[in-house]
Amino acid sequence: MSEAPALERAVAALRAGRPVQVGTVAVLSVETGGQAMLDLLDPEGCAPMLLSGPRAMALGLGNAHDAAGDAEPVEVRHCDWLDRDAARALADPARDFDRGPIGPLQAIPVENPGCARAALTLTRLAGLLPALWLVDAETNVAIDRDAIEKAVAAPIATIVARANLPLDDLPPSQMVAFRDPASGEEHVALVVGAFGGQPPLIRLHSECLTGDVFGSLKCDCGPQLQEALRILGAAGGGVLLYLRQEGRGIGLANKLRAYALQDRGLDTVDANRRLGFADDERNYGMAAAILRALGIDRVRLLTNNPNKVAGLEREGISVVERVAHHMPTNPHNADYIATKKKRSGHLD
Repeated sequence: MSEAPALERAVAALRAGRPVQVGTVAVLSVETGGQAMLDLLDPEGCAPMLLSGPRAMALGLGNAHDAAGDAEPVEVRHCDWLDRDAARALADPARDFDRGPIGPLQAIPVENPGCARAALTLTRLAGLLPALWLVDAETNVAIDRDAIEKAVAAPIATIVARANLPLDDLPPSQMVAFRDPASGEEHVALVVGAFGGQPPLIRLHSECLTGDVFGSLKCDCGPQLQEALRILGAAGGGVLLYLRQEGRGIGLANKLRAYALQDRGLDTVDANRRLGFADDERNYGMAAAILRALGIDRVRLLTNNPNKVAGLEREGISVVERVAHHMPTNPHNADYIATKKKRSGHLD
């Protein structure tokens, strides 16, 4: 059985509230696992929880976090009051500001950190909160931790369709659709005009439903997308990669949770951390794989984000020039853009 469908099944099972065996660890999502399923898998009601290191820190479980290490998952031992509703309240940071102090919790480093990390990676791929029940039960869906790590570290870009796409005020353009065989996600490359054999101008754009489609003023994604297309057209050609990395890689639902936390006063970095994620969960392996599939290994990169430059370079794509990409701020996104510069290292 190939690794690709195994990962797709594992992600689908977590989303559907079904258990998944990840190496030696059997897990059930705290967010989607129903009470009936939890009762079936844990009839004694004693399953511990698995939390990401950042979420453990947000809950004040610093001793276990320090013992495990900055990025390591933490196991929260079961106690009398830790039922399904209490677990969901612990996992969901939206409730952090409304509840009183939580009851006593005993948290320890996990027994198998490799499998635990892989299981939490599955939650991110599924767009779920990074919180899992550790269950002692047989499951119908299993995946090896190495398959998860390999799919994330070395994605494969498979061309599935391509077609001409006439666009207003742009040279002749073509859209090429790619599928990640590991996760089933589809990404697209918009190939604008011609490059004349020179390193093409490239824009990596992470999907942003709120900004790109609805014109949200909370970010600068929509204007960045439109300006990038204008710049590519003015240059005579280039490629825009539209990557399925909503919310810096945490998914749409979690991005909206981060927005709600920002409404309570957190900046974009602290909101992601309180959710239990890293500041930025994106990687650029898929972008590099798409570029290679298009026959491109040297690029001029349109970005203010040094992580994109470093990410492509790590994946073997030579960035011969960084081209600045600035947009004006508005009253709703000025703090967000300032935070990207101050805390995420974005360049002028």
